[in-house]
Amino acid sequence: MDNAKIIYLHGSDSSSQSGKARQFAEKFQGMKTPDFTGSFDERMNQLYDVLGKEKGWTIIGSSYGGLMATVFASENPKQVRKLVLLAPAILKDENGIYIDPVIGEPLQGKWKHLQTISVPTVIVHGNQDDVVPLEPVRKTAEELFSDVEFIVVDDGHRLQKAFSELNWEEILE
Repeated sequence: MDNAKIIYLHGSDSSSQSGKARQFAEKFQGMKTPDFTGSFDERMNQLYDVLGKEKGWTIIGSSYGGLMATVFASENPKQVRKLVLLAPAILKDENGIYIDPVIGEPLQGKWKHLQTISVPTVIVHGNQDDVVPLEPVRKTAEELFSDVEFIVVDDGHRLQKAFSELNWEEILE
């Protein structure tokens, strides 16, 4: 696996200097851990700038970054080798429209409804997550991804224990 083709997308209130971002960067030296700021649209534009048209990406998305990774893979499946989503904020409203959990509003425009994603996907989610609840994410993921594996861990939203307990080399393989 080419570490230069691994990217970590942090959550809404996080950065490239978060604990998970630093742990991943240390474990997979040479991977990308950019900072994303602004609205969802602004963050997506920043992600497109970073990934360009290159193929073969392994995208690790945490919480809001998991939503970003999901949207990118839905639109650009040929560019993505694998998705690893950590407590991803992939939730829908009562009308089946994906929501931006930061502002509590439906995503706008082309991101209201996503195409089924056939990219191999692993979702790591804590059974004690009180920020992004497990069951709604599982329900959404089972509808959205055609090739998804769930790893449910005894942990909260930040997945601090899970990082040291899981075999990340195998997960990213």
